[in-house]
Amino acid sequence: MKKLIYLTIALYTVLYANAQEADSLLVKANNLYAQAKFDEAIIVYENILKIGYEAPEIYYNLGNAYYKKNVLSQAVLNYEKALLLAPNDEDIQYNLELANRLVVDKIEKLPVFFMRAWVNSWRNIFSSDVWAYISIIAFIVTLLFISFYLYSRRIGFKKLSFSLSFLTLLLCIVSLTFSYQQKQKVISGSTAVIMSPSVTVKSSPDASGTDLFVLHEGTKVWIEDKVSDWQEIKLSDGSKGWLKAENLEVI
Repeated sequence: MKKLIYLTIALYTVLYANAQEADSLLVKANNLYAQAKFDEAIIVYENILKIGYEAPEIYYNLGNAYYKKNVLSQAVLNYEKALLLAPNDEDIQYNLELANRLVVDKIEKLPVFFMRAWVNSWRNIFSSDVWAYISIIAFIVTLLFISFYLYSRRIGFKKLSFSLSFLTLLLCIVSLTFSYQQKQKVISGSTAVIMSPSVTVKSSPDASGTDLFVLHEGTKVWIEDKVSDWQEIKLSDGSKGWLKAENLEVI
């Protein structure tokens, strides 16, 4: 029991120290950015990420610093990472759109079925953590309504409690599903950004494959498969091909 207590205290101490260090570094990085010292700010922001502290604001500010330095691939990459953590943030969306306007490759998006687009728009209102909190609260409220249904003697109140418990249970399930889907977007590593100035996409995972098309830095792709150090990628217009993994970085 004592070992468990000591371990808990040690873990808390480490986490608290990391949080304090991250806060201190964040203030320093923001001050450097405000002074237009973008190279130094980038180093500090990246050090914050290296100690394991992640937040949409960190990626957003890092993306802004890279944007100011005209490093397009890194700007798009960090805006995309920020958007994964805060999918409904208008500032991140706007700056990502600005960066994407500078990307050489202008790729048309395949039309999305309206129901799927509608569901995606609702899912992206909140992050994974917020949807998880909503799910927990909805589950607790469901239990309350069930208890009202079981112990109430008034027929009208029992019917109302049953109906409300069904609705809150449905909200709990939907919220939990959205939370899982948002979390999978963050950890799946299914999207990436082209980091090389330009790269030729091949028809097969080898240098002798037929040249299909050329992509440029900042272009977002979806990772479909992997063979050795080659990855099959897919574009938003449905085009597919293979390129070396060294030419892209997972979001």
